[in-house]
Amino acid sequence: MTEEHLTADRGIVKIAQWVSALFTPFSIPFLAFLILFLFSYLRIMPMAYKLVVLGVVCSFTIVLPALGILLFRRIYGLSVADLAERKHRYIPFFLTILSYMCCLLMMRRLNIPWYMTGIILTALVTMIICLVVNLKWKLSEHMAGAGAVMGGLVAFSALFGYNPVWWLCVFILVSGVLGSARIILRHHTLGEVLCGCAVGLVCSLLVLHPMSNIPLFHLFLF
Repeated sequence: MTEEHLTADRGIVKIAQWVSALFTPFSIPFLAFLILFLFSYLRIMPMAYKLVVLGVVCSFTIVLPALGILLFRRIYGLSVADLAERKHRYIPFFLTILSYMCCLLMMRRLNIPWYMTGIILTALVTMIICLVVNLKWKLSEHMAGAGAVMGGLVAFSALFGYNPVWWLCVFILVSGVLGSARIILRHHTLGEVLCGCAVGLVCSLLVLHPMSNIPLFHLFLF
């Protein structure tokens, strides 16, 4: 292999690392709320209300899980690469699930509307399924988050009455790039990427879509 090919390969791997870091599963609920507050009728809500909701979501879905995983790594002397191994993924999963459960309870206490609380519930259900599946198979949490975003777009289009085609095109493209990045970095196979996306998509539709929202989830949303 020539030096030019080696340089090109390093460049592709570097881009894949940046894509994977940018679209981390932790950031997806926060980005979903941010998009709702910027591009839906929810933008008319008071700025103070939006900042409170975004602050709660950011604290419980990004800051606390990241701090918990960092503490776990420090205690056990693990590197970021070590967390890619299945045996080291369970405690970070549990810490993240616990944080999302606290976020769900906090949003219930603040009387946040069900369709916004449903975003957190979707992420929570998706993570629990990924945790169970990971006992035998390593699903892609990145792609589960991407699938949940696409399902959320379809669900919110039914709730708010807008055409989601252009947004879907954008996020399908982003999902393809993200899935390719995970495969290039050798964190997942094609099957793990596709199944992860399918899990997130189905969970999002079951929790958020008004035509498929099942009674079990009403206990958490209403």
